[in-house]
Amino acid sequence: MKEKIKTDLKEAMKARDAIKTGALRMLLAALTNKEKEKGPFDSAQGKQELSDEEIQQVIVTEAKKRKEAAEAFEKGGKPEMAEQEKRELEFLQAYLPEQMGEEEIRKLVREAIAQTGAASPQDMGKVMAALMPQTKGKADGSLVSQIVKQSLTGQ
Repeated sequence: MKEKIKTDLKEAMKARDAIKTGALRMLLAALTNKEKEKGPFDSAQGKQELSDEEIQQVIVTEAKKRKEAAEAFEKGGKPEMAEQEKRELEFLQAYLPEQMGEEEIRKLVREAIAQTGAASPQDMGKVMAALMPQTKGKADGSLVSQIVKQSLTGQ
């Protein structure tokens, strides 16, 4: 996956697409930082490699940063900066798996509530713990949390 990102970066640079180039450079920097965090280099391989799952987690984190930055720029009255963040977010989302729809999330929430026996908002942690392995990287955590809260409060 990292090689595909590098290839896409080269293409973006050749096409002189400044926003895509910037987004992919920041993504590669984040991946490099994650590799360094992972620990010392393996002398046999020469470097520490991230699994595709770890790479996806970094992409999810970077995408979330772009989304939050776009919202902050909109609130701050800087629509042109918000638009740039949204475009970067679009580029990053191309590397993520298809996101779950709200109806699919609601179905998983109902199953998790039945499985855990949750009955009140105090049981939200149990439900979220059951859901996170199924939705990780495939659904926005805040949306999942919102749906769980609605389901447990009966709204």
